[in-house]
Amino acid sequence: MASKKKTNGLDKGQRGMSIAKKSVICAACVALCVVLPMGFHAFPRGGEIYDPMWFPVMICALSSGWWYGLICGVLGPLLSTLITGMPPVAELPTMIIQGIFLGVFCGLMMLWVHTHSTYGDLYISIVVGIIIGSAAAGCAKAWIFDHGKYSFFAWILGYFFFCLPGLIIQLAAVPSIVVALMKGKLIPERYPSKHKEKQVEAQ
Repeated sequence: MASKKKTNGLDKGQRGMSIAKKSVICAACVALCVVLPMGFHAFPRGGEIYDPMWFPVMICALSSGWWYGLICGVLGPLLSTLITGMPPVAELPTMIIQGIFLGVFCGLMMLWVHTHSTYGDLYISIVVGIIIGSAAAGCAKAWIFDHGKYSFFAWILGYFFFCLPGLIIQLAAVPSIVVALMKGKLIPERYPSKHKEKQVEAQ
């Protein structure tokens, strides 16, 4: 008699998504990394205040996993620079570093955190991803790109104070978008209902 292993919601979700489907989601998010900033740059300092580039990166990582979040975090800023000139080439390296760490840790936290609340897992993953991504970009500036000129105060201002409206919108919108994708059956639910679990086990 074969033994049944208990799996959490994310494991089921990952098994329920094919590589092709994850790739399509990743490609759509990369495209949004190019399109969204174009709209926000219509407002004064819109890109700096709202950080629109990171909305799709987080959605990709939270829905498809850390590997796809990494890909989106690299290709999004790179293609945006090549196609639209935003971000400027001088800012591209730190943007890519931030995108890599944001995408990877949003995805990894969804593997590691299980609060039995979808929103709880999403909020924790986003907050950790934002902090680590911002820290990685700040370290890159302080140690490599602006060595001796970049301060902790400048990091706080640049990554948390000036873009506070964007951070608030990200925390409000991204979890709701991911949950909406789950409810729309576009991605698997993280914690399927007990009724659904019984149906799966009976099959």
